[in-house]
Amino acid sequence: MSDNPGAPAQGKRPLRFPDGFLIGASTAGHQTEGNNTNSDWWEFEHRPGSPVHEPSGDACDSYHRYPEDIGLVAGFGLNAYRFSVEWPRLEPAEGMFSRAETAHYRRMLAACHEHGIVPVVTYNHFTLPLWLQRRGGFAADDFPQLFQRFCAHVTRTLGDLIGWAVTINEPEGAGDAGYVLGIHPPGRVGDRELAHRVADNVLTAHRLGVKAIHDHGSMPAGVSLALQDMQYEDGATPGKTEWELNALISERYIEAAQEDDFVGLQTYTRIRFGPEGERGPGLHPENKNGLVETDDTTQVGWEFYPEALDGTIRRVHRVSGGKPILLTENGIATTHDPKRVAFMDRALRAVHTCLADGIDVRGYLHWSLLDNYEWSGGFEPTFGLVAVDRQTFARRPKESAYWLGDVARSRCLPAEPVTWPPAA
Repeated sequence: MSDNPGAPAQGKRPLRFPDGFLIGASTAGHQTEGNNTNSDWWEFEHRPGSPVHEPSGDACDSYHRYPEDIGLVAGFGLNAYRFSVEWPRLEPAEGMFSRAETAHYRRMLAACHEHGIVPVVTYNHFTLPLWLQRRGGFAADDFPQLFQRFCAHVTRTLGDLIGWAVTINEPEGAGDAGYVLGIHPPGRVGDRELAHRVADNVLTAHRLGVKAIHDHGSMPAGVSLALQDMQYEDGATPGKTEWELNALISERYIEAAQEDDFVGLQTYTRIRFGPEGERGPGLHPENKNGLVETDDTTQVGWEFYPEALDGTIRRVHRVSGGKPILLTENGIATTHDPKRVAFMDRALRAVHTCLADGIDVRGYLHWSLLDNYEWSGGFEPTFGLVAVDRQTFARRPKESAYWLGDVARSRCLPAEPVTWPPAA
């Protein structure tokens, strides 16, 4: 693979994306809405000794300010917006679905359509109702059936307005994060047996969720998986690191995607391996606690390598047998907005190369629309296209938002790649 896949080999012509290609932004409800008090995450954040350094609180107040946020998406020129409907709000007690909260999300979806934006809806983005967590959460024996019932409710009441349906966000990490590392609810550490049960449970839940969506709606349905580009150097061969095991779990979802309409893919960087083990910045959790950002690394310590998308798109294409791919997240935490533009430019060039090779990629959604509340870490990484004042909730769009909007409007990348670091 070249150092810059996607660079325009055909001279100075812009790179065009196909008609209908989605270019938009993503958010997660708990990180943006605020005051999601009936969720397992709210309880986890306020637990004594919680690993979460910054409780969500009001977050970005997007629960009330969604018209402004959707207006920003449209104003930039983006044509898609991914957000989650919050299970803790919609089913606050077992079997009791809130008509008021259902109406709230219906208004959000209607606002997207009023602005000509395709809504991509995540049915579960990490959070569970507190009543469900107290009876076992992802590990509960009947979790798959409860999730199927939830998907049926959402699709029956909202599905006519949903453009794309994502069942579960990053299911491959549910077991490790909550039961081995202890950084997600319920915060257990070292329980690998339960983590394996969660992996099986969530896979079954996804399958049942897709069935419920197909039974009650007509929109495409799939799952959203986190995959980083695994690169083996100097004769290294695959091993059993945490990242490689997570990737194998993801492949179980990809292989089981026969009933799915697409595979959602989320990639941020690459992980390099040599004979001695992992090389480079990688994705070590300790890197999230405030490393000094450099030209070659991001604010959370990950390698600046937008071309990772090339490897992961090709991997999903191969394992899935050519299923359509929707890039549900991609982006960079950085204090330098021109660096964000360069990241997106190079990532989209990698996508274009895959399209030119006949791979069915349907869209690119940037993470995130807003500089939002993050799950843990002693600082606030800035992934967003829009800065948010945590006291007034005022939104301040960045130049990168307008750059991406221009690409969406024209469906073209400029002929000349954006360089980083800038030329002296």
